[in-house]
Amino acid sequence: MNAPIIDPLQGDFPEVIEEYLEHGVMKCIAFNRRGTLLAAGCSDGNCIIWDFETRGIAKELRDKDCIAAITSVCWSKYGHRILVSAADKSLTLWDVVSGERLTRTTLQQTPLQARLNPGSSTPSLCLACPLSSAPMIVDLNTGSTTMLPVSIPDTGNGTVPQSRNKFSDGTPPFTPTAACFNKYGDLIYVGNSKGEILIIDHRTVQVQAMVPVSGSAVVKNIVFSRNGQYLLTNSNDRTIRIYENLLPFKDGLVALDDLDKTLNELDGVEKLKAVGSKCLTLFREFQDSITKMHWKAPCFSGDGEWVIGGSASKGEHKIYIWDRAGHLVKILEGPKEALIDLAWHPVHPIVVSVSLTGFVYIWAKDYTENWSAFAPDFKELEENEEYVEREDEFDLVPETEKVKESDVNEDDEVDILTLEKNSAFSDSDMSQEELCFLPAIPSPDVPERQDKCVESSSKLVDSNQSGSPLSEEAEPNGHTTNHASSPPEVVDNSAAEDAGGSRMKRKRKPSEKGLELQAEKVRKPKSSGRLSKVKNKSVVDQDNGNGFHGDDVSD
Repeated sequence: MNAPIIDPLQGDFPEVIEEYLEHGVMKCIAFNRRGTLLAAGCSDGNCIIWDFETRGIAKELRDKDCIAAITSVCWSKYGHRILVSAADKSLTLWDVVSGERLTRTTLQQTPLQARLNPGSSTPSLCLACPLSSAPMIVDLNTGSTTMLPVSIPDTGNGTVPQSRNKFSDGTPPFTPTAACFNKYGDLIYVGNSKGEILIIDHRTVQVQAMVPVSGSAVVKNIVFSRNGQYLLTNSNDRTIRIYENLLPFKDGLVALDDLDKTLNELDGVEKLKAVGSKCLTLFREFQDSITKMHWKAPCFSGDGEWVIGGSASKGEHKIYIWDRAGHLVKILEGPKEALIDLAWHPVHPIVVSVSLTGFVYIWAKDYTENWSAFAPDFKELEENEEYVEREDEFDLVPETEKVKESDVNEDDEVDILTLEKNSAFSDSDMSQEELCFLPAIPSPDVPERQDKCVESSSKLVDSNQSGSPLSEEAEPNGHTTNHASSPPEVVDNSAAEDAGGSRMKRKRKPSEKGLELQAEKVRKPKSSGRLSKVKNKSVVDQDNGNGFHGDDVSD
């Protein structure tokens, strides 16, 4: 879309469904870092990669060992790999360009979500959140798993037994917990069922800080904004909370160690809470105070200015959009289908949602274009404005007055090779090895159509090379001959083609030779022999029981 024709006051959030994607029953989606490719996991175990610019399928990753539904998809940092988790308890790492399966690991529990370490371009570690156990770090090369702590014991030295299904206080087994990496992958943020956010060093698997969530409700979702400045949590008390990240984006683990050293007078849980208060601070809360609905798949926009959440009510496809100040700015209402996943485009104001029926809906802005051709300094007014005329506004300017010279030095060389840095990715490090697009592979033609085209073309050649000018016209009834060996469907198509060809040929203006032959037939009686001569030209009378060909057919 051309930027000058877009009204900047319309807002940078989507408004209407622009298009929908259909391929099987899709369950989950994820954009690559540039937003040029969209990965979708299907219910049959396949992963579809869409070219988001052309809205066509660029790659299909088929796993012959997986027929269960895909639960999550995740891109690597530079887009060369995709991690897919499925309902058959498997984690599969794919090479995007070649379409080859690199590794496959089977867990003890079904992973509801899996995320690759964003700090590595070729990650081998991932974070998995199973259905009924604590989050774990999985080494995709060896298949080894390391359970993460999900609670702080009262004795509190920051370590927890690595494998357990109950808390130390004897509470029932916890519900599925949420976890995510920070921007550079050196810290893991875990939201547990006791309403706490734990900050864990992924190498030592020790809790470095703890942030209690108001309401002490189960944390269902936890996700960082693209630039790492804000953290979003979705709790069971039907509230979305935004926390501001006070740690530096890089070397967050070093900053945590420094905070730990400055608080030596505290110990145990109190010390972890004190460190946590200097890591995260509550910024905003979002909720529907009227319906008190639960939220699904909340996330940030690409620039972090907007927050979206899907309605978890059955039969509703509603998307709520808030600005970062906490105001509800838009409610997008889709078809009467439940919403199961959401994703905001990294660059453009586009939201992609997945319905329960497996369709992927693309929500975009309803742009108002202004193609009016006015003077460059013309300004279109929305309402009347009071204008004070300048004293010399309509004075004649002498032609001898020189035009104000430009400050641009025309002798400077123009650099056409250096790429300008995209402001949308100013928070990210650039890489020449990043995968943005996939080569398009044309699909082959159907063999049956090729056979039909070859056969029809051969018939046209035979009819054109019949040697008689009278045979250029087809039979009046459109009969075909000598098709006993052809398939039934080919016969029908050929008859249609012959009939169509005869209609086209009848519309042609007859040549002088044809008119002369017709006049001669009128003057002379019709010959009864098998061979007649017309102006020294022999015409073979092909009488095979279906009548005569050409102009010998009597009216």
